Amino acid sequence: MVSPGTKLILWRFILPIAMIALFTPNFCLAKQSKINGLKMNVIDRCWRLNAEWRKHRSQLATCSLGYVGKMVNNIGKDLVHYKVIDPSDDPINPKPGTLRYGASMIQGKVWITFQRDMHIKLERPVLISSFTTIDGRGTNVHIADNACLLIFKATNVIIHGIRIHHCKPQSPGIVMGTHGKVIPLGQVDGDAIRLVTASNIWIDHNTLYDCQDGLLDVTRGSTNVTISNNWFRNQDKVMLLGHDDGYVRDQNMKVTVVYNHFGPNCNQRMPRIRYGYAHVANNLYQGWVQYAIGGSMSPSLKSEANLFVASTPGRKEVTWRKVSHKNEDRWEFHSVRDAFENGASFMVTKGGRVPKPNYSKEQCFKIVDAKFVRSLTRWSGTLRCSKTSRC
Repeated sequence: MVSPGTKLILWRFILPIAMIALFTPNFCLAKQSKINGLKMNVIDRCWRLNAEWRKHRSQLATCSLGYVGKMVNNIGKDLVHYKVIDPSDDPINPKPGTLRYGASMIQGKVWITFQRDMHIKLERPVLISSFTTIDGRGTNVHIADNACLLIFKATNVIIHGIRIHHCKPQSPGIVMGTHGKVIPLGQVDGDAIRLVTASNIWIDHNTLYDCQDGLLDVTRGSTNVTISNNWFRNQDKVMLLGHDDGYVRDQNMKVTVVYNHFGPNCNQRMPRIRYGYAHVANNLYQGWVQYAIGGSMSPSLKSEANLFVASTPGRKEVTWRKVSHKNEDRWEFHSVRDAFENGASFMVTKGGRVPKPNYSKEQCFKIVDAKFVRSLTRWSGTLRCSKTSRC
């Protein structure tokens, strides 16, 4: 029989151990969460920590940020789930089960996934309808070796988790357009993804390279676009924001470029901007040949907490300004908390204000110190997602 005094001594010994056992796991989880937070950017933390993301794919639509806002218009009770089972393509009479059928023929909200790994060689560009999500997570999907993707007069489109490369120019012809109507389509230059008069577009976690013209064009009045977590590599002209020097309507363009990895072997246009405004933040630049950021026609750009690593050998200056027009002194190119390595430098606009993104509450996100950019962009490009665990 244990005496009351002995019990008291035992409790004084056991209680501290019990307290440690009770509270230490929570502390470790909090600490681990903080570590994961540094390794994973805010978009990825929103869905990648969920091991059952496959059962909740549409959660992705709540994870967007920047000018695109939240893509909640892409989800809801009326959402159609469509699975691509056939990699073939017929540009005029697309078969059910093909990518073109899901992207162009189905009306309303559609969430497109893929049954298996596949290589899709498009005969003509696929015109993507409004309220369409193309979600390649969990499969290895390549759109390559001919025509690629076109978002024409559409809104609320997500393109996620696709490898797009070796896109080629296309001569004029007819093609299945949005709303299931055959339309004439003019000359196409050979871009991986082109936006024409499009709005509320989110391009996330794609790998784009080796296309005959550019990798991503935002043109002809397109606006409210977020370009995030992509890997752009092996390309001369990477990203164009604004159609041409004569298209004044692009002055209303607003684009967020965040958590992307540019390089290796990229020459120029990361991005090149005309007229509008771009917020370029927390991106990794792995060298350039001509320039990384440039443009014309009085654009405004805020470069914030990016990491610019100049090539060896190669040009060290990040920026380029077209000087053949009268408005060259009205540029607003500002560098705020950027980091520079290997001799990189940024020629900022002298004087004036630093243009702010002026995000709404749902668009806003925290810009992380540039020293964490390598971690934030570690998973840029398409993700390898296991069938049994997290991406």
